[in-house]
Amino acid sequence: MAAHVLVLLFPAQGHINCMLHFAAGLLHAGLHVTFLRTDHNRRRLGLAAAEADATSPRLRFLSFSDGLPDDHPRSAGDLAPLVESLRTTTSVVYRTLLASLSAGARRDDGATTGLGDGFPSVTCVVADGILPFAVDITKETGIPALAFRTASGCSFLAFLSVPRLVELGEVHPVPVGTADDLDAPVRGVPGMEGFLRRRDLPSFRRGHAKATDPTLQIVAKFTAHNCRARALILNTAASLERAAVAHIAPHTRDVFAVGPLHAMFQAPAAGGALWREDDGCTAWLDGHADRTVVYVSVGSFAVISPEQFTEFLS
Repeated sequence: MAAHVLVLLFPAQGHINCMLHFAAGLLHAGLHVTFLRTDHNRRRLGLAAAEADATSPRLRFLSFSDGLPDDHPRSAGDLAPLVESLRTTTSVVYRTLLASLSAGARRDDGATTGLGDGFPSVTCVVADGILPFAVDITKETGIPALAFRTASGCSFLAFLSVPRLVELGEVHPVPVGTADDLDAPVRGVPGMEGFLRRRDLPSFRRGHAKATDPTLQIVAKFTAHNCRARALILNTAASLERAAVAHIAPHTRDVFAVGPLHAMFQAPAAGGALWREDDGCTAWLDGHADRTVVYVSVGSFAVISPEQFTEFLS
């Protein structure tokens, strides 16, 4: 039976871009891919026409409701409402859809479901790590469920270490504008004790009155849950984050470093409306020799020591 991967992503721009490149890699390997995202993303980004022109017959796009009204801001700085709505509303829709896809839908049910001819039953699900309900529901069906974290290995390891950071008193309000406090070292994250600083922690930690704000609690909880998946996928290079991946490995059944995906696979043609590149920046990068430009993914929590960076460039 042909392999068919259902890719379920968290509805945020950075997650969408990363997952599109991941889907391109699966297509390159000859797999069938169903790319599942929210109705809101589809409408906001005007994807209907682009998806109709998808170049690969092994790629299809389906959408679901995130349960929030159209005018809801869906702010990345306040994940709680979106996460709760996805857990209560989308989980019900996802359970029904997965049952249909795993049974091997064979007819065209129209634009709402997008189920077309020629796709085999789903044989694997790769769910965004911020959607733990998808892993739980998928495991109930006996289909392998893999968790995908779109940020770096160091980011995952730091969130996995949150309980220890709280125990050590490292997670507490950091006054905005206090450079000395931001440069203070952070203990409690294995392998990063010598160079991790408070300023390297997620920026939403700064200025909060509580020791553990809701967003931090949510992401830390989901990170621990990701270790229960059949495998964990990280968008990182093992050569760059070897130490972080080694510290993560004992906590999960399998861990795979598969990135950086944006440098390995071009996003599918139907993702053009999602993936917007600055032509000037791209031209500038193309004019430089290999290993002469450092790429920094803002917000990904990618932290390495000077020694590790020197080793990577050598």
